[in-house]
Amino acid sequence: MSQKPSWRDDKRKTAERGYGGRWQKARETFLSRHPLCCFCEQKGKITAATVVDHKIPHQGDQALFWDTNNWQPLCKLCHDSTKKIMENRGVKPGADESGKPTDPNHHWNKIN
Repeated sequence: MSQKPSWRDDKRKTAERGYGGRWQKARETFLSRHPLCCFCEQKGKITAATVVDHKIPHQGDQALFWDTNNWQPLCKLCHDSTKKIMENRGVKPGADESGKPTDPNHHWNKIN
């Protein structure tokens, strides 16, 4: 089964992928209104957000790219690690005190 290449492998310049001046201005505005990483907040940590992440990868779809309801504030660490894991595996990482995955879509939480 062949997978579609990840946007992370796109070698074009950021401006060529839609991340030019208009995006930089929108990004600054969004981060000023949402200054904390939402993934860290869920863990009880306070971390400054530095990345505006697309919750659903836009894959070039301009409507999805500019839909602010599809944006979330993340710190670089969460964007480059946690979010990447979520995209690659299709589940959210994390476990409760007993070690059971917290994502209901995790295969361990499926009833056979």
